[in-house]
Amino acid sequence: MRRFVAGKATSLINRRSTCSSLSGVSPRPTPPYFSPSFQSCINNAIRFLTTTLNPSSPSPPDSTSTSMASSDRSATPLTLGTINPKVLKCEYAVRGEIVTLAQKLQEELKSNPKSHPFDEILYCNIGNPQSLGQQPITFFREVLALCDHPAILDKSETQGLFSADAIERAFQILDQIPGRATGAYSHSQGIKGLRDTIAAGIEARDGFPADPNDIFLTDGASPAVHMMMQLLIRSEKDGILCPIPQYPLYSASIALHGGTLVPYYLDEATGWGLEVSELKNQLETAKSKGISVRALVVINPGNPTGQVLAEGNQREIVEFCKKEGLVLLADEVYQENIYVPEKQFHSFKKISRTMGYGEKDISLVSFQSVSKGYYGECGKRGGYMEVTGFSPEIREQIYKVASVNLCSNISGQILASLVMSPPKVGDESYESYIAEKEGILSSLARRAKTLEDAFNSLEGVQCNKAEGAMYLFPRINLPQKAIKAAEAANCAPDAFYARGLLNATGIVVVPGSGFGQVPGTWHIRSTILPQEDKIPAIVSRLTEFHKKFMDEFRD
Repeated sequence: MRRFVAGKATSLINRRSTCSSLSGVSPRPTPPYFSPSFQSCINNAIRFLTTTLNPSSPSPPDSTSTSMASSDRSATPLTLGTINPKVLKCEYAVRGEIVTLAQKLQEELKSNPKSHPFDEILYCNIGNPQSLGQQPITFFREVLALCDHPAILDKSETQGLFSADAIERAFQILDQIPGRATGAYSHSQGIKGLRDTIAAGIEARDGFPADPNDIFLTDGASPAVHMMMQLLIRSEKDGILCPIPQYPLYSASIALHGGTLVPYYLDEATGWGLEVSELKNQLETAKSKGISVRALVVINPGNPTGQVLAEGNQREIVEFCKKEGLVLLADEVYQENIYVPEKQFHSFKKISRTMGYGEKDISLVSFQSVSKGYYGECGKRGGYMEVTGFSPEIREQIYKVASVNLCSNISGQILASLVMSPPKVGDESYESYIAEKEGILSSLARRAKTLEDAFNSLEGVQCNKAEGAMYLFPRINLPQKAIKAAEAANCAPDAFYARGLLNATGIVVVPGSGFGQVPGTWHIRSTILPQEDKIPAIVSRLTEFHKKFMDEFRD
């Protein structure tokens, strides 16, 4: 049976099934194919099955085992050829092959600390702050603890362990939860009282009214994105305009729901600028191919590119969506992460309202998450989308889709309300809250500048400023010798670089090909999240590796 499974894996590679990659995204759709990362995963699986499971027979399966595979096919109801091809088509580079290799190296370090030329894996691949040592906001966790175990609210010791405003907030929240139990289901849009609090926070931020009935609480922003893709995409003839580079959630969700990603390219030369002329060109190109473009995705601040849109640029985008009848999908999860004094965050809802556009003028969805900002509560899975400019009939359909999932988790709902309504001046927790918030954000700004300078000091590397978010996306001008070596290894050149960096230093970054990039350019994405005491080691290891890499592959 082991030889049979290995034989099936080999035959699947030879059959070339339907899997696409974002490597070198071009303005026109390209035929689906096995990406190098996916091919490598299959090859690794074959090596594992033929050598680890059957060490006495390391050679490829013979014709007998192939025949056995054919005759015994009914024993395996699912193969790569029979599962949903949309699943094969989608990819998510942030947790891709490089991360799998990093996890393997980490296990090797545990069993043998001297097995590699580094003593730890430094994960710079994903925006997961608390996994890298960031501490949670005390007030938020106090309220969560009290809500999860309300029996301690009545104990005398609680007054000395928790701040008075956290105790008061916990009582308020529990009064809004059915049964006063965080383990109970809620309304499918989320607890009404918490939506009231979030709406009040949005109104305070924007200066325009917000309706709690427009808010759908979700397990982070990702389910909200999937929900909107389900609503918008009817077939592969429906397109979604997405920035390139983009966060792979969008390409993956579009693929899973059977639509077409219509790329628009951010201008690296102008700090990853978003040009409306580019939007118009890509829209017309898509229309000429019979694609009906339904929506425009804008990520502000940018992921993976870190730019913050200027207010005038946002106005142009709103005007474009209104004129073309597009739903504006505004990913605003990094709204608290602004590191330059000359830029500010403005929500697209605020921009549209200041332009005089109301509910009947533009359809707009804003996504927010508790995973980013200064809070970094990724594992709590909290977030929401604010849905405006849709008819009651469409709103009813959105609610129906939300109700299929029953509700989002209650701890995440509570956190979403706390993020939008933190302690205020005069509250007992206010000073400690402000100190924690400003300490985290100022540290992130310093880390961003240090890493930006480090990248720009490397031969053949250009890195734009991180104005916001949690990432840098430097461009690496690789020598032709390195590109040819990558081709020989059946690997995208930036993935080849990232793999070499990991094996030599333990630093985990994501190849730019996983986010999309102008063909012929190569990038990596690195977070700025490792704690400040780790940054000098990262800079030192990166600098040493890059010099050796360039010397080895110099043309």
